[in-house]
Amino acid sequence: MKLWFDKKSQDPKYFVQQGFRNGKKTSTRNVAVIGKHSELLAMGIEDPLAYAKEKVAEYNAAFKEGKVSADLKIDLTEKVKASNDVVSASTLKNIGYYFLQAIINQLNIKNFLQKVTADRKISFDPYEVLRFLTYARILEPDSKLGTYDHLGMYYESPSFDYQHIMRTLDILEQNFDGYIAHLFENSQHVLKRDTSVCYFDCTNYYFETETQDPDYVDEVTGEIMKGLRRYGPSKEHRPNPLVEMGLFMDANGIPLSMCIAPGSESEQKLAIPLEKKLKKMLNGKKFIYCADAGLGSLDIRAFNSMGGSAFIITQSIKKLSEVMKTAVFNDHDFRLLSNDKPVTIDFMKTFDRYDPKNIPFYNDRAYKVIDAEHAYDVGLTETVTLENGKTVKRKSKTVLPQKLVVSFSRKLMEYQRHIRNGQIERAKELLKNLDPDTYKKGPHDVTRFIKRTSKGKDGEKANDSYILDQDKIEEEEKYDGWYALATNLDDSAREIIAINANRYKIEDCFRVMKTNFSARPVFHRTREHITAHFLICYTALLVFRLLEAKLDKHANSLKEPQHYTTQNIIETLKNMNVMNLQDMYYASTYEGSQVLDALNAVLNLMLDRKYYLPKDLNKTIRSIS
Repeated sequence: MKLWFDKKSQDPKYFVQQGFRNGKKTSTRNVAVIGKHSELLAMGIEDPLAYAKEKVAEYNAAFKEGKVSADLKIDLTEKVKASNDVVSASTLKNIGYYFLQAIINQLNIKNFLQKVTADRKISFDPYEVLRFLTYARILEPDSKLGTYDHLGMYYESPSFDYQHIMRTLDILEQNFDGYIAHLFENSQHVLKRDTSVCYFDCTNYYFETETQDPDYVDEVTGEIMKGLRRYGPSKEHRPNPLVEMGLFMDANGIPLSMCIAPGSESEQKLAIPLEKKLKKMLNGKKFIYCADAGLGSLDIRAFNSMGGSAFIITQSIKKLSEVMKTAVFNDHDFRLLSNDKPVTIDFMKTFDRYDPKNIPFYNDRAYKVIDAEHAYDVGLTETVTLENGKTVKRKSKTVLPQKLVVSFSRKLMEYQRHIRNGQIERAKELLKNLDPDTYKKGPHDVTRFIKRTSKGKDGEKANDSYILDQDKIEEEEKYDGWYALATNLDDSAREIIAINANRYKIEDCFRVMKTNFSARPVFHRTREHITAHFLICYTALLVFRLLEAKLDKHANSLKEPQHYTTQNIIETLKNMNVMNLQDMYYASTYEGSQVLDALNAVLNLMLDRKYYLPKDLNKTIRSIS
């Protein structure tokens, strides 16, 4: 702050003047009136100029302590700034993204993009584009055009063009593997990564289009390449083309690597190629491959049995051979998982669950380990290439060293029967008004419990009737409460089951991307931009998971440990808006919270103030960009 007065005036008026920089705009404003020269003389002040300078010094001292007063004039008749825009825009600016930027800064993405674009003549900053695309994917997920249209919501209000977004997507796609490896390497500076167990799973994303991409010929190799957006199996039964994503995450639920493939591609073909890249990224470090039954073919298990590798894969008991089923259901050698005491399945199924002394049994499970490395058929298949070049699947004839960890839970049994009983009641309702012409039987919905019978005399059209399939119900009930894992580890059953229990975290990664980050439907058309879109989603997921991990670590150190949900964190960041008051300072329009306290504790950005000077906000973002 400085003293300002009209030096040409015979009776000047003294003001405390402050300079402001708000983005690229600079201005000055008189924030306090000290008084007129003659008035100060009348008050007995011998040297009004010296007195005014002392007052300015007092203001500067108070300013350094973070306390300043200002005289603001408000004209209640003043109108809002005119605009030709169709829709009125909010003047609030978000600063919650500063916390996301603090994590992005530690990932050192700026250096990576500078390196890969060093030999290019570009007039924009791809790093600036990437970071705002990442913020938007977390805070306000939208199409790339929608994101571009709302860049003004962020405090920095970047000014890059829409074409720069498209060009940044091209740069990302061209450096796909290098970018993934860079993120992993630098994420270790943010948080220690636990890669002792690597979880793998696949999911698909749909597009708002009715046609799939045709095959094309690679201009370099001449190889026929499959189009990316292809029709394939969808859990939502959508009739739209899909792309498939394979994702690896570490033991703490933080993404490690990913790949994108055509929607019609078998998910089992994604595991080994991506795992090879992951092993290279980890410099050959051994880890346990953990996945569900759909990603546990013989080829995958064999690959994770070589060179000291290991696997834990969900095994469907229904698909076991009769010999193996007999071994599973044989009520011998079972032990309680909690204390290894002998127990029988008959007891686990029949004890009185309402007796308080049986609560430990209800929350426990029985288990046993079965050797499955000999001539047992465990229902696996292997891919064989024929002489004509075609590939077919055949029953495995290879002996694979492994064992089955089989467990039974009374709680799980009752839960599965509760779900099935509800489905049976729905099937009974369907039977009352079933239309034979529209009836279609599905393998997983309630119609699987409906059986069709046909009766008719010779030469006459048969009459169809539908009844409840009691045999089907009894067959499913046999497997209630049972769960099996295939592994080549020699660890205890308790450790193996505990490792597999964390597999839910990868499903949660997909849920966050699809629900919170709106990664679907995808509106891009070209392979390059589709791939880059998912790289943005992957970056947003990694940044958010690292932030979550830091918050969890802090919360667990408190006397009363807390857990903040994904929605808690996102909502807090979205609500952190500030209001510009005459370019002099910004006022917070948000309140304090446990999440805000935790964010400031782990990243120390001091964004829990009621008022901010523009220069302070500018200084903060510069320090983390």
